[in-house]
Amino acid sequence: MKKILIWSITAALAGFLFGFDTVVISGAEKKLQLLWGTSDVFHGIVVIGMALWGTVIGAFFGGIPTNRIGRKNTLIWIGVLYTISAIGSGLANDPWTFAFFRFIGGLGVGASTIAAPAYISEIAPAKDRGKLVGLYQFNIVFGILIAFLSNYLLNDIGENAWRWMVGVEAFPAAIYTVFAFTIPKSPRWLLTKFRNDEAIKMLRKINPDQDPEKLMLEIKQEMENTVSNENIFLKKYRFPLILAFLIAFFNQLSGINALLYYAPRIFQEAGLGESTALLSSIGIGVTNMLFTLLGVILIDKLGRKQLMLICSFGYIISLSLVSATFFFGWNGELMPVFLFLFIAAHAIGQGTVIWVFISEIFPNHLRSTGQSFGSSVHWVLAAVVPSMVPILFSTIGAGIVFLFFAVMMVFQLLFVLFMMPETKGISLEELSKKLIKK
Repeated sequence: MKKILIWSITAALAGFLFGFDTVVISGAEKKLQLLWGTSDVFHGIVVIGMALWGTVIGAFFGGIPTNRIGRKNTLIWIGVLYTISAIGSGLANDPWTFAFFRFIGGLGVGASTIAAPAYISEIAPAKDRGKLVGLYQFNIVFGILIAFLSNYLLNDIGENAWRWMVGVEAFPAAIYTVFAFTIPKSPRWLLTKFRNDEAIKMLRKINPDQDPEKLMLEIKQEMENTVSNENIFLKKYRFPLILAFLIAFFNQLSGINALLYYAPRIFQEAGLGESTALLSSIGIGVTNMLFTLLGVILIDKLGRKQLMLICSFGYIISLSLVSATFFFGWNGELMPVFLFLFIAAHAIGQGTVIWVFISEIFPNHLRSTGQSFGSSVHWVLAAVVPSMVPILFSTIGAGIVFLFFAVMMVFQLLFVLFMMPETKGISLEELSKKLIKK
């Protein structure tokens, strides 16, 4: 188990780089706009937005290398992309070059949401799979906090501080890439490529106490029910496809990314001063990490469904209170409490569960494609929803926006109660039998 934990942490470090890469730009973006004299539109769409579109494309197409060259090799290439992106961004002398290298980093972010959870789910024992895959999400929020800290420490080192802010990521990215070479290949992926001897060798390496022949028999039985050139859009895979779509859909229709991107603005709209708003934003980051850790600890004890139920009730209560604050003009000082409750609900539920759940519900030979689908839904909505928030705040008002999010979470509660299966402690092959309609 110790070896599996080390390999899982190594793969999950792709999540740390994801979180760091996504947020580190926040400390440099104003300086870059002043330096290059770009318009707000160009700055938002090209300088900042290219990384996000890289993420969307990485999520769309990341399933291809994850399936063809394997989970391990894809993780190595993700590390290379992060390293190149950090060095190139730090050395860039114009906005187009900077945007290009940020786009490359975005490709790594999108692909990591497929390769890392798939790899960990395939090497983890069923009883520990939730918390091991959950390490990926924990590393994301940990990377976000370290990026904020890094920006703070590097902010006053001179006129080229921005270069160090975006370039410092090259150090953890290079270390991660080296570590990725040390993990074994996924035996389940090897079997989908009919590399049986290598698969047996890897199974013995991963779990010497388990009979590799027994697991191979289970995997082969699952593969006997498949035909060549299958895709996730066949009728028999409709149920796991709908599950992946809905959990990703509700993840973003909670308003989580809108809140993370615009937290200071939301606090100020509620009447808090700028300094209090920034301080409250840091509190959101700390709350996010602590409750993600709690979710990782509980996911294999309570199960995915239980955490999603807790999350849904927490969402509905907190979003309704935020909406009421705007509608009825309540004391704005209560806003941080309501939003901390919202972040706690997200972190312990959707934040912890989404990547675990999507990595479990598809059969071995279609796992990377299924994850690519779920991840793409997530990232497209992550691009669309936050971009609409400033417009909606100024037209229909923040109260109605948060009321809409609360209503969507009522629908999530119904999804969890009546549709979402519990996947805790069940082998990937058993889950395939349960979820795939013959």
